[in-house]
Amino acid sequence: MRKVILALSLVMLALPASAQPADPSGTYLSETGETRVRIARCGGAYCGTIISVQGEAKDVNNPDPKLKSRNLVGIQMISNIQPAADGFTGQLYNYKDGKTYNGKMSFAGGKAMQLSGCVLGGLICRSQTWAKVN
Repeated sequence: MRKVILALSLVMLALPASAQPADPSGTYLSETGETRVRIARCGGAYCGTIISVQGEAKDVNNPDPKLKSRNLVGIQMISNIQPAADGFTGQLYNYKDGKTYNGKMSFAGGKAMQLSGCVLGGLICRSQTWAKVN
């Protein structure tokens, strides 16, 4: 009986460590190769800031006319990244359509980020895999 209790205790101690999501910090390259985003701590969460973009470098699709001429580099594209049961959740700004989506992120072996932006309470999602480049 004592061995069973000891074994169960060891399993219970190991569970929280395995349930913790990986640290998402790093630089990621979009699936299309057009955008690089650096994810780092910002306050009590993580944020993803655009550090380079190919093609149109202005936020021309932003719904706010005052922001249409701002540079994309430096914009916080992913915000309020918080640990969740199966990875992370946060908000994702898509500069190609000027909309912000609820998002989910998971990290595959520290080499890639699976990113999903969702609408209608998660009924419709679009996913991409971004490669970690550092």
